[in-house]
Amino acid sequence: MSDATLAPARQPIVRRYPVVLVFLGCLALFTLGITILSEGFGIGVISTSFVKTLGKTLCLCLVALAMDLVWGYCGILSLGHMAFFGIGGYAIGMWLMYARTEIIVVQSLSAAPLPPTVQEISDGIAAQIFGVVGASEFPPIWAVAHSLPLQLAAVVLVPGLLALVFGWLAFRSRVTGVYLSILTQAMTLALALYLFQNDSGLRGNNGLSGLQNLPGLGDVPQSTVSIWFFWASALALGLGYVLCTWVVSGKFGSVIRAIRDDESRVRFLGYPVEAYKLFVFTLTAVIAAIAGALYYPQAGIINPAEIAPIASIYLAVWVAIGGRGRLYGAVIGAAFVSLLSTYFTGGQAPDINLGFYTIQWVNWWTVLLGLSFVVVTLFAPKGLGGLFDLIAARRSPDRHGADLGPDVGALREKEAEK
Repeated sequence: MSDATLAPARQPIVRRYPVVLVFLGCLALFTLGITILSEGFGIGVISTSFVKTLGKTLCLCLVALAMDLVWGYCGILSLGHMAFFGIGGYAIGMWLMYARTEIIVVQSLSAAPLPPTVQEISDGIAAQIFGVVGASEFPPIWAVAHSLPLQLAAVVLVPGLLALVFGWLAFRSRVTGVYLSILTQAMTLALALYLFQNDSGLRGNNGLSGLQNLPGLGDVPQSTVSIWFFWASALALGLGYVLCTWVVSGKFGSVIRAIRDDESRVRFLGYPVEAYKLFVFTLTAVIAAIAGALYYPQAGIINPAEIAPIASIYLAVWVAIGGRGRLYGAVIGAAFVSLLSTYFTGGQAPDINLGFYTIQWVNWWTVLLGLSFVVVTLFAPKGLGGLFDLIAARRSPDRHGADLGPDVGALREKEAEK
């Protein structure tokens, strides 16, 4: 049977959604261009610090994809996904800090008259890591911090299980709307407050630092390491985009969009609404954690402030500005706002002297972001992603049975009139 006769659902996802191929092509060209211009593998036009900024931006685009999937397509406004993002960062950060400290301790003890025992090495590592909070022993949660495979598994399993348990309790109780948003925000706040405590086992407010130094690769310059993480971030974003596109396509995608548009009707039709929502919530939590595991080694440090509730609110703002219900819109919004934030808060934007008052963008950036969110919500509900409709000269569809939502399969006007 030829490809032309295949049912649409059996065709490759790139055939059904050409925008995926366009996105992957643009991402590949962007990655190649940055590599050529970088200090590590290219001509040195772009600094290592800016390569790290771009790599972190790609990670934020990935977590924005997760947010768009759970909110833009399934209708769950989660204000806790940056908590999963932070858990992924803590999970990989524990191994990075343990392995790097182990090398330092072993080197310092090698000059001793007698070879150090395993317990002496372990005690030395614990004292180095937790001395800042007045402790000298490993907490139970560090039991497998010495193992990279187990910590990589924790990046996926810990946030996945947390999302599964939280989602099961919330969805089986049929908590929806703003009440669910408040619950997710409360979960994030509780986690952040717990991590701020010195006895949390994760060094309290000090967090985990020195994550940019890869164990055993001390001779490799940061210009090279930054490109490695940039490549990994680009690959993760590309795979994440394909995965999210696959999820929102076909029957499953139609069901979750229907849940977003009219949850009661979908439940009356016999679909297990809670199961669909739980799957999407858990999957997006895992995606967010993977993004965090790639982000914080490039940032070099993670502390509880990174997962405060305001971070999840920012994430929702990025998706809204980019255009929720459009995967590429979430990517555009996250990249646009993240890079602008770096520009305004990094001291690069010049201050504006009004005579009676000087506008310092470091202090006014959040005000500008809030105003942008209000303007986009009121005058451009499709977000920046909606500009592609104008560029492609797409006219507004004739509303006789056409899709009301921003994506194929949304509630139709004839259905809405019933």
